[in-house]
Amino acid sequence: MPEFIEEEEPPPPEATATSLLSLPYNSFSDRLKRAAFDLKETIVMETWGSSGKRLNDYTLYTGALGTAFLVFKSYQFTHNKKDLDLCKDIVKACDAASSGSSHVTFMLGRAGVCALGAVIAKQANDNNLCDYYLLRFGEIKIPKDIPDELLYGRAGYLWACLFLNKNFGQNTISSAHMRTITEEIIKSGRKLCTKECPLMYEWHGKRYWGAAHGLIGIMNVLMDMVLTEDELEDVKSTLFYMIKNRFSSGNYPSSEGSGSDRLVHWCHGAPGVTLTLAKAAKVFGDEEFCKAAMEAGEVVWKRGLLKRVGICHGVSGNAYAFLSLYRLTGDVKFLYRAKAFANFLHEKSALLLSHGTMHGGDHPFSLFEGVGGMAHLFMDMVEPLEARFPAYEL
Repeated sequence: MPEFIEEEEPPPPEATATSLLSLPYNSFSDRLKRAAFDLKETIVMETWGSSGKRLNDYTLYTGALGTAFLVFKSYQFTHNKKDLDLCKDIVKACDAASSGSSHVTFMLGRAGVCALGAVIAKQANDNNLCDYYLLRFGEIKIPKDIPDELLYGRAGYLWACLFLNKNFGQNTISSAHMRTITEEIIKSGRKLCTKECPLMYEWHGKRYWGAAHGLIGIMNVLMDMVLTEDELEDVKSTLFYMIKNRFSSGNYPSSEGSGSDRLVHWCHGAPGVTLTLAKAAKVFGDEEFCKAAMEAGEVVWKRGLLKRVGICHGVSGNAYAFLSLYRLTGDVKFLYRAKAFANFLHEKSALLLSHGTMHGGDHPFSLFEGVGGMAHLFMDMVEPLEARFPAYEL
């Protein structure tokens, strides 16, 4: 990708994909928005319309709840009641499919269904349905042997609590309840601490660092919790430990002690770290976090044009690293980089997917692995200062 292209008058009809980067931002984002709405229709048909409403996968990550999340994002642009009704129908099916599930997180569990269902019901002015989902959320039991990470663990449940409190007001989910779970996460992290790192966690026998299963994802959630001074210092010191022990390339290991500098994904590597360090720069007001976030962003720019389209481990997710840096710094360089990645997807992904050069993921229409995440990114590019990585940034 060219380092920077100034915006000009619209290019001629025979413009190349690269020259489209010179489009004025409003014209460019309008193209993306139209593409996103078209994609959304395809995704709905593939994940819902052809399923006979029988769900094999209800989750936000790869299943029908991800489709509802995307359609709700579309509704916020269109205010089309059909979109809102469709969201309610999909979440209703997810509610039935997730009933009795032992999974409790926003991305992969019952908490995501109930939290998103309540927000959609509120938007539809359906108070009874809203109360139903809030009540079901309150009935979720946290297993004692649950891990601490984001996809399956305590951090993922707490993110659902934060999502509800953001949309309904503080203490919708009580601070006392959230504090109890926060204390469990801190206690667990301190058990595995080292002399250098005050908090450490294991998942399936590995001490992961990434956003999905490891340190950076847990720190991301803890920064939104009410913490004591010593707990806040532990979070800060853990982040500094990660910065100090990153690879010489600027990328971050997927797990403690790993020497493989290979993955540049949201789930493992610099992109997820960028999002969390940008947040840390705001929470702690520390210039070192801002500097480290931008350095991680350089890794994403140089190595983040991947062979997958999704947001978990693909180009769409990596673009959010630049959007977070743009919000943090106001530097248009980062908005341009997000624009460049989004333009690559808009112009090239369909052809590259059809040729097999890019991989659509095991769930090609899903929010986290497939083109659902790309459609979400395209919508977020319309108002970049409001863009948030789904189920990770609030």
